[in-house]
Amino acid sequence: MQFRMNVSAWVMTGLLLGAGVGFGQELSVTVDPPNGVYAVGQTARWTVAAKDVPAAAVRDIRYTIKKGGLTLLREGTLTLSNGTAVLEAPFAEPGTLIVEAAMSLGPTGRTMKALGGAVAAPATIVPSATRPDDFDAFWAAQVAELAKIPVNPKLEPGESGKTNVDYWTITMDNIGGSHIRGQVARPTKGGKFPAVLIVQWAGVYSLHKGWVTDRAREGWLALNINAHDLPIDKTNTFYQEQSNGPLKDYPAIGNDDREASYFRRMYLSCYQAAQYLAGRDDWDGKVLVVTGGSQGGLQTLMLAGLHPKITAALANVPAGCDMLGPDVGRAPGWPMWYWKTTGKDAAKVRQASRYYDVVNFASRIKCPVLVGLGLIDQTCPAAGVLAAINQIPVPKEVVIMPTSGHQEVNKSQQAYYERWGSWMGALLAGKPAPLKPFQAP
Repeated sequence: MQFRMNVSAWVMTGLLLGAGVGFGQELSVTVDPPNGVYAVGQTARWTVAAKDVPAAAVRDIRYTIKKGGLTLLREGTLTLSNGTAVLEAPFAEPGTLIVEAAMSLGPTGRTMKALGGAVAAPATIVPSATRPDDFDAFWAAQVAELAKIPVNPKLEPGESGKTNVDYWTITMDNIGGSHIRGQVARPTKGGKFPAVLIVQWAGVYSLHKGWVTDRAREGWLALNINAHDLPIDKTNTFYQEQSNGPLKDYPAIGNDDREASYFRRMYLSCYQAAQYLAGRDDWDGKVLVVTGGSQGGLQTLMLAGLHPKITAALANVPAGCDMLGPDVGRAPGWPMWYWKTTGKDAAKVRQASRYYDVVNFASRIKCPVLVGLGLIDQTCPAAGVLAAINQIPVPKEVVIMPTSGHQEVNKSQQAYYERWGSWMGALLAGKPAPLKPFQAP
């Protein structure tokens, strides 16, 4: 499935469960029970194992256990017995724990690292901060400003590369004289279609045609937009130059001012794109789905809370959740504005982040939501994602992936993609979202 392939390009954490260094050697951290879910008062248990590593080659195994991916609870070294050792830590409150194990291999100097996660009472984790009193008023003002700007779509037809699928590139107008660049595809035959808006993960790159044409071949009216005001089909060199130049560290641009944040244009581009789909004559007027992962998951949940016509939201490992997490001892989600304060007033950065935090959009969502999260994700930590999800007042489905970091490795996110496929199939057919309600263990 092309959508699944595209998300494999998300930002990597660099520390993956069971990461090996070659020759079959492997270090792993395995949680018991396999789902990694506990109740408050229970003790989490992990098995650290080294495979195909001669005992003489192992210098030591160092480990840390952190609460919420940030607060150090314990660290030390392990001695393996028959290639394994056990670590335990109690859960005194709702939240997450993450174990990192690292092993040096003798004179080679090579190091293996592995992660293991666990969560207690996931349905009761709460945000680190309250919503600003003027949050709704601020975003209502932004939407009102956007409403003064006609969408003004400019469509250029192109070859879809697929039978019975029509394809266009599109440019739309956005705030501040900026533009929204993307691509549209739909079935050649038929009058009206359910619509899907596909939003992008972090980085600066081109859009692949298959991301919309595959959806159109299934029967969707599909729109995929760039997160940046850039052409969608330039060379890799072009995007690298942008990433190293004007868009270098773009998440931190204007992050000390809610009016100047780079994400303001991005968030409103999503809103304008949804407006465009909802205004097309070939939309069926019933189904308007938004989906994405990482930064795209951020945009997905944000838009579901901001745009009244979104009918379902599907987000994997969403970014931007619980940005003030360090105030309560847990790691914030990417873009981690909390620490992006060099040369700025840290208090202003953290105050501005509250207006872009997914936590504060989540409570405004009125449509069914599917969310996937990884218990060893250090880019978009599970505790912050759960804090956001728990604010959603309507039925939602949460897929907790115990062996997943931010990227899929060895099918670690298969459970989410299976549910994503089930949801998309049902929604395409005009059926209700096939929810498996999120419940506390």
